[in-house]
Amino acid sequence: MASVDFEHVDKVYPGGNQAVSGVDLHVEDGELMVVVGPSGCGKSTLLRLLAGLESVTQGTIRVGERVANDLTPQERNIAMVFQDYALYPHRTVRGNLEFPLLMRKLSREEIDKRVQWVAELLSLTRNLDRYPKQLSGGERQRVAMGRALVREPTVFLLDEPLSNLDAKLRTEVRAEIADLQSRTGATMFYVTHDQVEAMTLGHRVTVLDRGRVQQVGTPREIYERPANAFVAGFMGNPPMNLFPASVSVDERGQASVAVGDRSLPVSPRGLAAKSLGSLAGRRVTAGVRAEAMRLATDGADRTLPAAVEHVENLGHETLATVRVAGAAGTDPIRLIVRLPAIQELEKGQSVKLEIDPQSVYFFGEDGRAL
Repeated sequence: MASVDFEHVDKVYPGGNQAVSGVDLHVEDGELMVVVGPSGCGKSTLLRLLAGLESVTQGTIRVGERVANDLTPQERNIAMVFQDYALYPHRTVRGNLEFPLLMRKLSREEIDKRVQWVAELLSLTRNLDRYPKQLSGGERQRVAMGRALVREPTVFLLDEPLSNLDAKLRTEVRAEIADLQSRTGATMFYVTHDQVEAMTLGHRVTVLDRGRVQQVGTPREIYERPANAFVAGFMGNPPMNLFPASVSVDERGQASVAVGDRSLPVSPRGLAAKSLGSLAGRRVTAGVRAEAMRLATDGADRTLPAAVEHVENLGHETLATVRVAGAAGTDPIRLIVRLPAIQELEKGQSVKLEIDPQSVYFFGEDGRAL
């Protein structure tokens, strides 16, 4: 296996469309790096540049110690797993697994050895003589993974590999990919638009938007310490609630944030009182995770009145969309609140919310976290 480095990489297509801009990214040998972002953000372009299917406009790509810019896809020894499996329908599972080895003209003994190893590793032994049409979606995905694995590549590239699976299968195959990576120590570069995949699979996550890296970190770092408002609003399900607000600090140093026509106390983790004081009087973007709010208890002080607009009872939790009155002359603020178990809430119902004072985030006019 090998590490991967992008150094100041740009990709500009004919016509001036810049798909990737100034990307600097290091993937450790044996790391599962997930690249996540909305459609059109450049994540698939980044994968194709690494695979050698596209050429960089500027910058350097390294695979291990080698500069890969001028290497052919074959010379890079990188294996790709596609979302549509790309299996040969007229070949059995064995035939699909053997095919890349036959192209490399390996001996029959070596081919049989590798196919048997991969079949046992991915629990495909009983399916070796079946055709793709006789397999489930999850089994086909395992064959696609196995066909890449038998090549013993330096890096695996996975392009939205779970997008064609139903919810139950996505969960199962996601666990299988994580287990496979753990057992093989393979370097994996995994592209997806699904935040759940990113948060559950990645050793680290790269968040991409409009061709630029917004943040690189562990799933926990990305979730708990978003670098900017885009990351905060994109990562998480549901995403962070973001809304305009203003900060004030009283003579005792207690900071408050104005949400609509109400003022609520705040003391964000990691933000010193001096820093809060510097925000006083400024218009900022405030952020609150859905789970940082709860229905107020009787007698609670400084609550936030809201009206229920929509309720999703999911069994283990309830997601409630509520409307909070905006400040004079401004639009209402809509928030999504995550509540435990099933809640008996109805559209139009008036509720009062409490917000955890330590779980409020602030972002400046440039979108950066404060």
